[in-house]
Amino acid sequence: MMKVTTTINETRSIISEWKKQGLTVGFVPTMGYLHEGHQSLIKKAVQENDRVAVSIFVNPMQFSPNEDLDKYPRDFAADTKLCSESGVDLIFHPEPEEMYCDGFCSFVDMTGLTAELCGKSRPIHFRGVCTVVNKLFNIIQPDRAYFGQKDAQQLSVIRRMVKDLNIPTEIIDCPIIREADGLAKSSRNKYLNPEERKAALILSKTIFLGERLIKDGEKNVSVILDKMKKNIETEPLAKIDYVEAVDFDSVQKIDEIKGKVLFAIAVYIGKTRLIDNFIFEA
Repeated sequence: MMKVTTTINETRSIISEWKKQGLTVGFVPTMGYLHEGHQSLIKKAVQENDRVAVSIFVNPMQFSPNEDLDKYPRDFAADTKLCSESGVDLIFHPEPEEMYCDGFCSFVDMTGLTAELCGKSRPIHFRGVCTVVNKLFNIIQPDRAYFGQKDAQQLSVIRRMVKDLNIPTEIIDCPIIREADGLAKSSRNKYLNPEERKAALILSKTIFLGERLIKDGEKNVSVILDKMKKNIETEPLAKIDYVEAVDFDSVQKIDEIKGKVLFAIAVYIGKTRLIDNFIFEA
């Protein structure tokens, strides 16, 4: 039967019992409002581990003052149902006060990989992500942790943090899950009104355009990015935050396609900021 915990001590006690039994632990960290994208991570974790833990925690540290922390969508009852039906053994659902004690002043930060893309437009974001994921790894001590490719920069950042800090957790990346019309699944899609929801398809259309250009033989990065930008600009409700190509591992801008390349976009549809990407391995 699935258990729900709200304290670090109770969570550690359950995990400790699993470890004593020699069971492997898979972990899916989330901010809740779960959808089919999260469910795909959970299902893979269930397939590959003896026990699966999911955290549901809207992390205040990764939101700047002008962002959507207070209105970030939450539906714990629906999240619990999805987890239970997907085979989750434990939900860790702490309050911010449980994760960040009075006087909290320790952080996990990173340079280089966080300078571009979302790190440029959301300067405190990845410090918050690295700090909370590091704390969650310390609490859960998973053998494997599962992250979606939609947050590709986050995936690269977490991989690097695990390597640099010698964290004994294998990071498993899972493909983007899309709606039937192509839009990448995201909790923030809830913010879109019907007109904006239709306009948001410009993101996936632009991603598919970039993939098609490379498939058809285009290798000039600046040409690909220029055509992707022009495609986004055909949508009146869209405002570009960035359209970039970077090395997947270093998250540094590139001029030519070699190795593993991340083509990533962030676009405002009305007031809602959405991201999408594709990865090409030369």
